[in-house]
Amino acid sequence: MTAERMAHGIASQGKVTITVDEYSSNPTQAFTHYNINQSRFQPPHVHMVDPTLYDTPKPAGHTRFVCVSDTHSRTDGIQMPYGDVLLHTGDFTELGLPSEVKKFNDWLGGLPYEFKVVIAGNHELTFDKDFMAELVKQDYYRFPSVSKLKPEDFDDVQDLLTNCVYLQDSDVTVKGFRIYGTPWSPWFNGWGFNLPRGQSLLDKWNQVPEGIDILMTHCPPLGFRDWVPKELQRVGCVELLNTVQRRVRPKLHAFGGIHEGYGIMTDGCTTFINSSTCTVSFQPTNPPIVFDLPNPSSS
Repeated sequence: MTAERMAHGIASQGKVTITVDEYSSNPTQAFTHYNINQSRFQPPHVHMVDPTLYDTPKPAGHTRFVCVSDTHSRTDGIQMPYGDVLLHTGDFTELGLPSEVKKFNDWLGGLPYEFKVVIAGNHELTFDKDFMAELVKQDYYRFPSVSKLKPEDFDDVQDLLTNCVYLQDSDVTVKGFRIYGTPWSPWFNGWGFNLPRGQSLLDKWNQVPEGIDILMTHCPPLGFRDWVPKELQRVGCVELLNTVQRRVRPKLHAFGGIHEGYGIMTDGCTTFINSSTCTVSFQPTNPPIVFDLPNPSSS
């Protein structure tokens, strides 16, 4: 086994097991270390990708995916392009209020896509049952509109999403593509679906099965559209990166979470798309990103 492989996971009988990275708690340091020692985030290992123009004809035998994220209840002015499958990678509300979820579901219902697949993000507070249970015990004034909700108001909040497939640590096969969705992110100011970096998040990533064509997460992996200029920091998850590159190797990894990171990159195996619709100032001006994938041969 190479030293590089040992740094990220343990291979046994062809199966790769990802372990907690030594730089897990400091993604900026991790990025610097792997760039200096392995050029891991530089050409030829990674490349920027120009977005597909909306009027580009879809190649024969392909499915067109339309990626959006972080719409934050600001969907009214978004110009949605032609496509077959919509992927929304979380933060479709401000706080996960049932009224916001209903408005989002109504918007989904008006879209023409054959399939719509959605995950939650850290702003969908009511979708995180553990978060809601803790919120009752905490400072009432942090999220007053959420704290006022009675359990019966939000217990079945995900059932309000009648116009899409909602994934939460689960998968679905759409048009022959196996899609897995998971909402978790590294801890940031104690929002929903936040977990500490390291083993807690890795336990969630370890649930992603091999053989996935498309991975939907809310947070970015380390080094791919995860730069926060204001803080001069990388904020992506090292264990998520290692899971994607060393074990799962999906064709597409769609995410959002970091509004400043909007854009597309590839490592030659996986295309990484941060499709955050809202900018850092919460203006919904980043256009949806379309991506064509060849249909699986079995479909």
